[in-house]
Amino acid sequence: MNGQKRDSIKIGMLVDIVLKADQESGKFTRGHVKRILTNSATHPHGIKVMLEENDLVGRVQAIVGA
Repeated sequence: MNGQKRDSIKIGMLVDIVLKADQESGKFTRGHVKRILTNSATHPHGIKVMLEENDLVGRVQAIVGA
């Protein structure tokens, strides 16, 4: 599943995100969704979320699990 649709992302889901600083390298960070920050229904680069574990913010690249 990809992270471009807001309604497919729920609080607590395990996701891979790309941080702003890692956009060039494409390095993913894995964590559970704490907050969904994007208000629009879709975003071409991924829905922006905050992770529970470390409050890092990035765009969802893949949904790993519920």
